[in-house]
Amino acid sequence: MFMNKHMSTTTTTPSTTTDASRKAIISKILVAIDGSDASMDAADYTIPISKEYNAELYALHVIRADVDLFGPHETSEFMTRMRNEGEKYLNKVKLNANEKNIQIKTEIISSINIAGGIVDYAEENNIDLIVIGTRGSSGFKKLLLGSVASHVVTYAHCPVMVVK
Repeated sequence: MFMNKHMSTTTTTPSTTTDASRKAIISKILVAIDGSDASMDAADYTIPISKEYNAELYALHVIRADVDLFGPHETSEFMTRMRNEGEKYLNKVKLNANEKNIQIKTEIISSINIAGGIVDYAEENNIDLIVIGTRGSSGFKKLLLGSVASHVVTYAHCPVMVVK
């Protein structure tokens, strides 16, 4: 039998991480909701994950701030309509979570940049995992990954799960 002098055997030992310690890593999960089918699918996917990890669940809707020469302002009729629409989306997610006995915190914020609003909110609230749909309400169906999802993946401080 021929043996190569440079041949070596590597032995790997199984990880000693227990299920309990792995689950403890994810204690806060954020799902971004914009009302699109992809974001609602992301919410449906997130609810059982939060239950399995016994993690706090946050649902966030970001409204693009109404900006003029004087800066952002939230009192315009447009912003009021957008806030009401966001509440409808978040109420659907909240109802679904409550049916599965999951506590959920919902919030609407405004930001001049949607992805930046999601990333900043996640950092400020010490989120361990962000879940987002592949494409949002902008409707660019040919894009593999929407621009908001792409930016969140790029700039988030924590892992991001993109749900298709």
